[in-house]
Amino acid sequence: MKILLDTHILLWWLMNDPSLATGTRLLIENPKNTIFVSAISAWEIAIKRAIGKLQAPDDFDKAIERSHFHSLPITIPHAMGIMFLPPHHHDPFDRMLISQSKIEGCTLLTRDGRIGKYDLPIIWA
Repeated sequence: MKILLDTHILLWWLMNDPSLATGTRLLIENPKNTIFVSAISAWEIAIKRAIGKLQAPDDFDKAIERSHFHSLPITIPHAMGIMFLPPHHHDPFDRMLISQSKIEGCTLLTRDGRIGKYDLPIIWA
C-alpha cells in the first residue's frame, strides 16, 4: 500500500511520540507498505519550527532517510489539483496533502477529522 503521512503523524514518528498508537507504528514499519513524506510537510515543519510553534529533529532530512521514507515532491498537477477540492479544509498544507494523495493514489495517514470530508482513502491514526 502507498501511504502518505500527514505532517503530525510524521512528527510523532520522528519524535517517538506516544500519541502514535502501536498499530499505526506497525503500519508504518511494515515493509509491504511504501511510506511517502511530502515536501509540503518539510515546508510546514520548517516554517513552524522557525517561529517556535513546534519541535522537529535538527537533521530532519537525515531522519527521513533513516526511516526509509520516500520523498514526494510538489508538482504542478498537485498544485492545480487544489482548485478542484471542495472548501472543507482551509489549511493550505493539508489541502496539498489531500491533492497529492488523490493524484498519486496514496492512502493518507492522519488524525485530522476535517480531512475525512474528502473523497480519498484514509487510515485513521
